[in-house]
Amino acid sequence: MSQLTTFARPYAKAAFETAEAAGALTEWSQALGLAAALTQEEKVATFLNQPELGWERQAATLLELADSGLDGKQRNFISLLASNQRLALLPETVRLYEELKAERERTVDVEVVSAFALDEEQTQALAGTLKTRLRREVKLSASVDQSLIGGVIVRAGDLVIDASVRGKLNKLSETMNA
Repeated sequence: MSQLTTFARPYAKAAFETAEAAGALTEWSQALGLAAALTQEEKVATFLNQPELGWERQAATLLELADSGLDGKQRNFISLLASNQRLALLPETVRLYEELKAERERTVDVEVVSAFALDEEQTQALAGTLKTRLRREVKLSASVDQSLIGGVIVRAGDLVIDASVRGKLNKLSETMNA
């Protein structure tokens, strides 16, 4: 995985800088997402994993599938990836691009897993607290996992806050067994 990240990083940075210069971060996000999704379709992935076809044909096929979802610079970017035999990096490139975009926009995607469904008031209060703590706009998504017994687990990028009863019991067990 880290090798993929290493190879994808310069492409993500180049796409981001191009998009930022054009004031088109969202458009590039959508275009790259479309191209990455196409490369992950089973038939397309099988086709793209045939190096004997040549990069021109691979690029042309992917661009044809994307149809009008890409502008000229985005099409050139896909062709560049194909010519360097890096189309397989598209999903990782998109992930890194989205990180750069979120950093620029000062936003963060936060996943909240709770033992019970949160009501609107609880969700808003949690989002407000996280916004203050993280100093970013928060895009919150919530899910329920009853095995937590009580409390919540919050994931925001590399930050994980385990305030669940299950997590506290596990920590207590580890302490007692040490």
